[in-house]
Amino acid sequence: MTDPSSRRKPAAFRLDDPKVVVSDVDDFSTREGVQVHPELAPDNLPVPVETLPPVRRGFPWGVVFWSALSGLILLAMGLSATQLIESLLARNAELGYFGMALAAIAVVALAVIVGREILGLSRLATIETLHARATAALISDERDEAQTIVGELLAIAKDNPHLARGRRMVSDHLGDIIDGADLIRIAERELLSPLDQEARRLISQAAQRVSVVTAISPRAVFDIAFVLVSSVRLVRQLARLYGGRPGALGMIKLFRHVIAHLALTGGMAASDSLVQQLLGHGIAAKLSTRLGEGVVNGLLTARLGLAAVDVTRPLPFAALPRPALADLVGELIKRDEAK
Repeated sequence: MTDPSSRRKPAAFRLDDPKVVVSDVDDFSTREGVQVHPELAPDNLPVPVETLPPVRRGFPWGVVFWSALSGLILLAMGLSATQLIESLLARNAELGYFGMALAAIAVVALAVIVGREILGLSRLATIETLHARATAALISDERDEAQTIVGELLAIAKDNPHLARGRRMVSDHLGDIIDGADLIRIAERELLSPLDQEARRLISQAAQRVSVVTAISPRAVFDIAFVLVSSVRLVRQLARLYGGRPGALGMIKLFRHVIAHLALTGGMAASDSLVQQLLGHGIAAKLSTRLGEGVVNGLLTARLGLAAVDVTRPLPFAALPRPALADLVGELIKRDEAK
């Protein structure tokens, strides 16, 4: 045990005092000085790592069930069509040939629809992958990867005649820029700036339509139907604007991503708090109850559109400012007050 009489009494001292010695171990040769033992910084402390057990993936019985059910439905439809054509042939040869022609047209149309759905899903997956790769390239600053990303972006934007000037400028400077992050920022500024302005116009118009219609609508069911139709139309327009061509399955996938993005960013809660803040600063006295509900519905539609921009945009916001809900609030309220 340590003798209590040998303990040092509390005292104050300066770190630049020559008697102060900073050492990890006790130095008994400097009894008259003050020894300071440095403590480990929080970054240098060992961090316990928990090893999670590997997730065991079972047999995909759900996929097997839906695949088998879809196969049975297709077989039933084919058998019904075959029996119908045979019945028509038995009654009249001309009716049978006409039924065969209609069946062939239906098969061709179904093949075209399936092909469009596959192409739409593939294009959406390409844009989503391009967004993730661009985010990683902005951090790593790899020039070769950035050139590949910009080349793919130019291929997506080649069908848009409004981006001809931006495509030419980016193509001319593609080999002159050394930093990969700067190359992606220039491509974003030249190619996506006009699209962002158009996206903001589409969102503002959709929010204004929803606010006006829900303010004058006599039934809540009409409000729900109009908001749903407007939301689907807005998401489809934004996807097409940024190069996506979603079909029915693509729209389902897009809506899943948009709702997940809203849940992740807390968009609805942010919109609600913003509306409460605005209504608490005297705007409630200027707006009627129905008009106030229209403003809230319009703001929620605008927030949905902003989330759709984040999902459908092929590049992250790096060189251009991200559109915010507050940018659309003033214009929306002014339009509603004017009406």
